[in-house]
Amino acid sequence: MEELVIRDADVVDGSGAPSYRADVVVDGGRIVSIVKEAADAGCQRPTARRELDAEGLVLSPGFIDMHAHSDLALLRDPDHSAKAAQGITLEVLGQDGLSYAPVDDRTLEEVRRAITGWNGYGDDIDFDWRSVGEYLDRLDRGIAVNAAYLIPQGTLRALVVGWEDREATAQELDRMRRLVAEGMEQGAVGMSSGLTYTPGMYAADAELTELCRVVAEYGGYYCPHHRSYGAGALEAYEEMVALTREAGCALHLAHATMNFGVNKGRAPELLALLDEALASGADISLDTYPYTPGSTTLAALLPSWASEGGPEAVLKRLADDDTAERIRHHLEEVGADGCHGVPVEWDTIEISGVGGADFADFVGRTVAESARSRGESPWTTARRLLLADRLAPSILQHVGHEENVRTIMRHPVHTGGSDGILQGAKPHPRAYGTFPRYLGTYVRELGVLSLEECVAHLTSRPASRLSLPDRGLVKEGYRADLVLFDPQTVAPGSTFEDPRRLPTGVPHVLVDGRFVIEDGRRTDVLAGRAVRHSPVRRNAPHNARAWAGCTRSRSG
Repeated sequence: MEELVIRDADVVDGSGAPSYRADVVVDGGRIVSIVKEAADAGCQRPTARRELDAEGLVLSPGFIDMHAHSDLALLRDPDHSAKAAQGITLEVLGQDGLSYAPVDDRTLEEVRRAITGWNGYGDDIDFDWRSVGEYLDRLDRGIAVNAAYLIPQGTLRALVVGWEDREATAQELDRMRRLVAEGMEQGAVGMSSGLTYTPGMYAADAELTELCRVVAEYGGYYCPHHRSYGAGALEAYEEMVALTREAGCALHLAHATMNFGVNKGRAPELLALLDEALASGADISLDTYPYTPGSTTLAALLPSWASEGGPEAVLKRLADDDTAERIRHHLEEVGADGCHGVPVEWDTIEISGVGGADFADFVGRTVAESARSRGESPWTTARRLLLADRLAPSILQHVGHEENVRTIMRHPVHTGGSDGILQGAKPHPRAYGTFPRYLGTYVRELGVLSLEECVAHLTSRPASRLSLPDRGLVKEGYRADLVLFDPQTVAPGSTFEDPRRLPTGVPHVLVDGRFVIEDGRRTDVLAGRAVRHSPVRRNAPHNARAWAGCTRSRSG
C-alpha cells in the first residue's frame, strides 16, 4: 500500500492550466497517481497508509526560490523555517558572484570577510570543502530543503586573479575556464556574477563571454547581478543580453528591477528590450521579489576603486582621511558605481544588521537618522560604522517603485526569487515572506496575477530554467516536492518592523514526499539534498541538458 493520499485537494498543477479537484497519491518520494474527481466519478478512490484531508486547500508543486542567500544558513540552521514555512522546496545558491566554492584557504577567508553581511562570518561552520562538488556533498548530509548551486564568478576571479582591478592574463582566463568546467561537471547549474561587487566587477565583457561559453557547453545558464540597477540600468541589461547571445548561453536576470528615481515608471522599456531579444531567439528569464526596497551590505555602496584589493585594503582606505574624503565625494556627489551610478541618499539607507553587539542601536534606523542623533554628517556615521564593525553591516535600500514591481512580475519569463538575506537583527522581510506575499497580496488582494499563473511563475517556469525533468508540476512520476496552502488566508507574517515572523495559511510542505512542515509546524525531517546538473556536455551524443537530482538514500 502507498504511503500517503492527499484527499480532495484543489490541484493547481504549475502548468498554468485551470485548477481541478483530485486525490493525489505519494509513495517513494514521487507522485504515483492522480485521481481527478470529475473524470473518475464512480471509480474506487485510492487508499494509502496515511490520508490527509485537503478540503479547502490548494495543492501545488513546491516553490523554487531562484535567488537565495542560504549558502551557510542551510548548514547552520537545520530548521530553516524561514524558507520551508513559505512552501519553498528548492533554493538556488551561489548568487551575485560571491560564495564559498571553489576556493583555496586564502580565498575562503577573503570571501567570508567580504560577505559577512550576507551570511555571517561562519564561526559556527566547519568549512570542510573547497570545490563545488565538495560543497554539494556537504549539503547532501541533510538539509531542510533542496538546493542547487551557481558557480560564483567573483569568487573565481578572487581565486585566480585576486582582488585587483586589472585584466586577466591568458593563463588566468584559461584557468578560470577550467574551473567553470570543473564546477559544471561537479553539478553546478550555471554561473553567477555580481557586477557591482568586487572583484567580479573588474571583469570585462570579453572575459565574461569566454566563461559563459563554457557554461553554455554544459547547458547551464548565466545569472548576472548586472552593472547597474540605477543610472544606466537599461544599458546594463542590454550588455548582458548581447554578451550571452555572443556566448550562446542562456540568460537569467537576477532580481530584475528598475530602481532609484531615474527609473520610476520605466519597467515597460526593460520588457520591450527583453521582448525584442526573445522574439529574435534569445533564451532569457528573470526573477524578482515582490517588494520595493533592496538589500545588500553597506560596504557594497563604495566605489569600485575603493574596494580594490579585498576587505583589508578597503578598511585601510576608510581609515585614511584623504582617501575617505575621495570616497565621500564619489558616493555623495558623483554617484559611485557600487551605488549604481546614483548619488547616495542616506535617508534611504537603513541598517538591517551588524556584526557586533556594540552597534545594535544602529539597526532599524537610516544612516541619516543615526547621524542626526550623533550630531555628525551621514558619511561620518557610515564611515565610523564600517570601520568599527569591519564592513559587516547590512542594509535595506528604499529605492524601488511599486508600478515597476507589478509590471515586471506579469511578464511570461518571470520567476520568483526572495534574494533573502537571513543575517542581521532586522533583515528584509522578503527572506521570510516572498512567496506568501505573491499569493496573498498580488493574487488574492490585488489580482495582478491569477492563482494558476502565479503558481506557474513560482514552480514550472523556474524548473524549466533549471532544466529539471521531474519537478515543478503536480504530475504522475514527478518528485513529491509539494505545498498545500489556503488561498483565502495565505499571507506573509514578516513585516519591516518584525521581519522574522513566519507566514500564515501554509499548513503542509513536503520535500521528497516527507513532511517538513506539518499542520503549520516544522518537523525534524531533513529531506533536502543537492540538485546536481548532469555532467553531460552540449556536444555529447544526446541530452546535453539532462539533469539529475540526488539519487542517494534520504534519511534524517
